[in-house]
Amino acid sequence: MMSTDYTLAELAIVAASEIFRDETPEVFATLIGTLPKLAGYVAKETFLPGMMMSDGIYYLAAEPVPVGPRGDYPVKKEGRIGYERVFTVIAKGNRHAFVGPVQVDKYGQMNLSCIGDYAAPKVTMLGVRGLPGNTVNNRTSMFFASHNKRALVADEVDMVSGAGYNPARYPNENYPRGLDHRQIITNLCVLDFEGPDHAIRVRSLHPGVSFEEVQDNTGFDLVRPDDIPTTAAPTQSQLDIISKWDPKNLRAYIFKDNPPGVRAS
Repeated sequence: MMSTDYTLAELAIVAASEIFRDETPEVFATLIGTLPKLAGYVAKETFLPGMMMSDGIYYLAAEPVPVGPRGDYPVKKEGRIGYERVFTVIAKGNRHAFVGPVQVDKYGQMNLSCIGDYAAPKVTMLGVRGLPGNTVNNRTSMFFASHNKRALVADEVDMVSGAGYNPARYPNENYPRGLDHRQIITNLCVLDFEGPDHAIRVRSLHPGVSFEEVQDNTGFDLVRPDDIPTTAAPTQSQLDIISKWDPKNLRAYIFKDNPPGVRAS
């Protein structure tokens, strides 16, 4: 049963859970940030019970771990996953990394390192971190809380931290075998890489959002399907799962605004 009372964050969390719909039964999911974590939790609790998740430190968690301060919450552990094992999983490819870069371009190349010229950047950030290994070995999806031309940029990202489908970046234009970008979730829509030659396509529009609004806030041309569905509303059971694992309502801080017809957090 669909709910008529939900926030933009809850809509996006449920939409993001669908990135795991076609995953292998025991995929290792790397969920970085409040929305990716809650999206993974919805997937695990509804259609992917075998999903393996780290508790963020050292253990594989048998069930989701509430987002935010844990307090005395007892993490239910089903195994250990130290750095060595993580890198083994990355190399083998049975992993889906759901990440939040600061820029992405039309090729799906990601930037997590700096804004501006690499030699003299305006802003420095985390560095490339694990994005090179993630993107050439594993499935990758992305989240942007603010869909605008500073995030979805017109040219190449300022620093290519994560690989994408830019043929000029590879010898003989051969992509790495493990390169597999899936979806991009934003405050306006869901995008995927199912256009011609992995071009970024609009998969669904959030309620009240038009294709023109999405395109106007994107630095590159998007593929427009003949029929674009509206992003599906959460069910009450999905909302209950989100509330269970976000008891402090941290999801209220993911977005600043809600679309028309959706209650404020």
